[in-house]
Amino acid sequence: MEIEYHKNFIKNYRKRILHNKKLDRQFERRLKLFIMDPVNPILKNHKLIGGKIEYRAFSVSGDIRVIYKKLNGRILLYDVGTHSQVY
Repeated sequence: MEIEYHKNFIKNYRKRILHNKKLDRQFERRLKLFIMDPVNPILKNHKLIGGKIEYRAFSVSGDIRVIYKKLNGRILLYDVGTHSQVY
């Protein structure tokens, strides 16, 4: 599985996650888990609805979510942040 990062994801990761080392490490662990087993129940991987119906999301921690899109065998990470920031 090939992972790509949207410019929106990179910007928000630097702004919302990178400064918090604990969240940064948690993101790395969850991304590895996502790559190995995208349907692992820990990730709470789910489809989105409404204006983001073509996207999916998985949990990094209690309130931190990663929004992504499947593109021909690739994964585009689109956004990251709290529930209220990304939805």
